[in-house]
Amino acid sequence: MDIIISNTSNDPIYLQIVKQIKGMIMSGELKAGDPLPSMRNMAMQMRISLITTKRAYEELERDGFIESYTGKGSFVKEQNPEMMREENLKQIEALLQEALDKARMSGVSADELIDLLKVLS
Repeated sequence: MDIIISNTSNDPIYLQIVKQIKGMIMSGELKAGDPLPSMRNMAMQMRISLITTKRAYEELERDGFIESYTGKGSFVKEQNPEMMREENLKQIEALLQEALDKARMSGVSADELIDLLKVLS
């Protein structure tokens, strides 16, 4: 599993891990039942704190992407299609907000944005 941490990112390290693992699950790169590296191994491989990997795994578990078993490890959880759709909508919303912010800075109107979306779809 290749997770890339950027020191120049505005996101904290644990969130970078969460986003990349969620992305791998949503893209199908990681499938239900696939094991994740142990928190300790991930921390050692990435040269980060065990607390950071623990926080990332806890967030992934809270969001329903993984399940952890004491003594066995953490595994990708079977995904609910509705939850996957909701997660995709959240990501689309964030991207659209970024595009909207850029459009405002550039003086692009809402109508122009709508036309651009129509052309792209």
